[in-house]
Amino acid sequence: MNNALVRFRIIAWIVGVLLVVLTVGTVLKYAADEETIVALVGPAHGFLYMAYLVLAADLARRAKFKLGFTLLVLLAGTVPFLSFVAERVVTRRVQSARPLVGSAV
Repeated sequence: MNNALVRFRIIAWIVGVLLVVLTVGTVLKYAADEETIVALVGPAHGFLYMAYLVLAADLARRAKFKLGFTLLVLLAGTVPFLSFVAERVVTRRVQSARPLVGSAV
């Protein structure tokens, strides 16, 4: 499950950064009639958000997340800065459920 968590963390950060850039680009598009950022970053964010959905769903399946929590994590890639929060919450949840290496039970 460690590999699934690493993949999720990487894509969550990439999608989060692109969404923040896209948000700035959208403001510039309507405030200054500058469409370059949206034209470049929009399709990239859309494609990578689909990868985010797949990787988040894979991690949720492996970690046995409840459906409601999984849906919130999946939607986190659509709200600026929320994917960063989701990444931290998911990482803590997965790491707290994993036993420590070498611990006696």
